[in-house]
Amino acid sequence: MQSHEVLKRAADAIGVKALAAKLRLSPALIYKWCQESDPTDPDASGARNPLDRLAEIADATGDVAVVNWLCHEAGGFFVTNPHTALADIGTELLQNTQRLVMEFSNLLITVTQSIEDDGAIEPAEADRIREAWETLKGTVETFTVACERGAFGPDRQPPRG
Repeated sequence: MQSHEVLKRAADAIGVKALAAKLRLSPALIYKWCQESDPTDPDASGARNPLDRLAEIADATGDVAVVNWLCHEAGGFFVTNPHTALADIGTELLQNTQRLVMEFSNLLITVTQSIEDDGAIEPAEADRIREAWETLKGTVETFTVACERGAFGPDRQPPRG
């Protein structure tokens, strides 16, 4: 989905006029943000919107802190997708599934170890839980990307060895 489509959906949820009033902007500007913008086409009706600008800031600086901040403000956090080439993904479905289970088990072990000594989770223990969770998410995302790319499909190459 493109940025102008995301903005249009959000604006439509409360109404363009209501959003404009809340932001103290003109409804015309909000409408422009909700239209496709093409910087190479002077006749394009859309305008560069805040989402495009945020993406440009992250790209120009190489720093996703602004994205992290926005995610935090929305009640969540930002997690990057792994940059995994298909060649780096093992094609054995069973082995990959076992890795998912192992990483989930590691998370559970980390949580258990954190609470079994005193029944509480200290900040350093919370950091270890976060690290195990991030590892699990990366493993699951890598597995999902492999599925999407057909690594476990009927046309895959048989394992060597």
